Order: sequence, then structure tokens, then C-alpha cells
Amino acid sequence: MAANAALRDYLKTRRSVGIGFLKDPGPSQAELDEILTIGTRVPDHGKLVPWRLVAIQGEARQLAGEKLAALRKSRDANLDEASLDIERRQFLPAPVTIGVISSPRPSTKSPEIEQLLSAGNVCFNLSHAAFALGFAASWTNRWYGFDPEAQQVLGARGGERFVGFVHIGTPATVIEDRERPDLSRVVTYFGG
Repeated sequence: MAANAALRDYLKTRRSVGIGFLKDPGPSQAELDEILTIGTRVPDHGKLVPWRLVAIQGEARQLAGEKLAALRKSRDANLDEASLDIERRQFLPAPVTIGVISSPRPSTKSPEIEQLLSAGNVCFNLSHAAFALGFAASWTNRWYGFDPEAQQVLGARGGERFVGFVHIGTPATVIEDRERPDLSRVVTYFGG
């Protein structure tokens, strides 16, 4: 396989763009289908497909936020309107958010941790795919990704959990690179 300088350069400069800096336009349906196709091309020992995806776009973004606000309000009747508004806006302003759900399968060949890592790879590949199509992305997970009731509201079933939400849109700003790890501090070489 020949070296791919363009891909190498992209990988050396890839940078997430926070949800607050993502705006319309988002991907068309054809572009979203391509992002999803690329996103699901990940290591999957045993071909188990141990994950599912939930796309939240259009008016469903506001509906998802309303459901999260209602859930929070049901748990704390004293929650103020500003806090509820934060919940209502969880999936705004990004034009599309893809929730990635770990959906482990029984397997003697692929332990659950491998299946979970496969789902995590879907999140990262969705981010790469968005950038490849000229968009920007941010992989996050907030309280609703860890809360069993909120997970169910957003589409998880029994035995499943969200591993992340990939927000996709057009970047509203250029994000400067951040300091990266010093390899001498994070890499060792096994010597037997």
C-alpha cells in the first residue's frame, strides 16, 4: 500500500469542533448516509455489529431536548427555567447528532470490552467521515448518555448504553490546535 500524504496530514491536524461552534448547513441525506457508511466501517471481531446508531436531526433535536427537560423536571420540581432551557438545547445548534449505542452480543470469541471498543470506534469514524465530507464534528457524552432512563428516552434498549454522541455541522470558527502529549511521557517500548 502506498503512503497517503493527504490522509497523514489530515490525521496530524484533526481537531474536534465543539457543539457551540457547529451550525447549519448540516449534511444532506446523501451525505449523512455516506457519513454513516464510513462511520460503521470499524474493527468488529466476529462480525457481531455490537452497536446501533440513532440520528437526531431537524425538529427531533428540539423534541429530544424537551424530553430531557421533562425528565429532569420530574426528578426536581424546583429546577429553574434556565436549567430546563439548557436541557432543551442539548442537541442544538448542531444540525445533526448521531447517538452511538453499545449493543453487546453473546460471543465466545469477542468479549464485551472488544464490542464496546468497536462502538467507540464508530464514534471516532463518524467524526473522521464528517471532516472528510467538509463538515466538522464533536464526540461528547453528557449526563443523559450515562443515565439509564435518559438513555431509554433517546432510544437505548435493555442491556444497551450510549458510548457517545457525535454532533455534526458546518464549523462557525477555526479552532486552534491544542498541546498534544509528549511521546516520551506516554510511550514505552517493551523489551522482554
